[in-house]
Amino acid sequence: MIITDTHTHLYSEAFDDDRHEMINRAIDLGVSRFFIPAIDSTYTESMLLLEQDFPNHVFLMTGLHPTHVQKNYEAELKHVEEMLAARHFYAVGEIGIDLYWEKSTLEIQKIAFKRQIQLAKHYKLPIVIHCREAFDEIFEVLEEEKGDDLFGVFHCFTGTLEQAHQAISYNMKLGIGGVATFKNGKIDQFLKDIDLKHIVLETDAPYLAPVPYRGKRNESAYIIKVLEKLSYIYDRSEEEIANITTQNSKDIFGI
Repeated sequence: MIITDTHTHLYSEAFDDDRHEMINRAIDLGVSRFFIPAIDSTYTESMLLLEQDFPNHVFLMTGLHPTHVQKNYEAELKHVEEMLAARHFYAVGEIGIDLYWEKSTLEIQKIAFKRQIQLAKHYKLPIVIHCREAFDEIFEVLEEEKGDDLFGVFHCFTGTLEQAHQAISYNMKLGIGGVATFKNGKIDQFLKDIDLKHIVLETDAPYLAPVPYRGKRNESAYIIKVLEKLSYIYDRSEEEIANITTQNSKDIFGI
């Protein structure tokens, strides 16, 4: 059984004391594919080192996270462009709009989001979307950019059933992680109405640890708890869920 974590920040400072042990714990459980989203240029070197250490397991993205879209965003976008021109990445992400932490940067967040979508299209890559309290704003941009060349993952999906269908209409898979195990997570109430062909698994480690680890540091091994929850929701074996969601990840990322 191959399990794919489509969104995990393995380079995070939260793992500085036990990074290799933590990754190997996940690999031992069958979690052998890790897709690594970018935040900004300050993490590029640590991401590249991580790939060197686990070349058969780690697959990198490049991009500018919306909470890091600041006054220097043009320089950061230039870095993303340079990285895409220099080597292969598996996605442009994570990108999007976040109005939870900062509303004053909405306009430049939208600019950065659109520019990075266009870069992804140029390189025929998927996008990985970060959305927090910004579904309307995200959908507005996706509506402008929709087409066969727009596809990817709606990371950490926490919207309604209607918003799930809208995201899927833009060729997005839904990234399902620890929130599906929360009592107040809500998405578990309608996930069964979403065909598994639209779902990929993720952890967003070190954030959003699933029950029973909620409130603690998340790690990729804990994706097993998400897998167990989806097995219960869909009434299908864990192996079947793992196989389908891994194939979905291959369809998106091309590997």
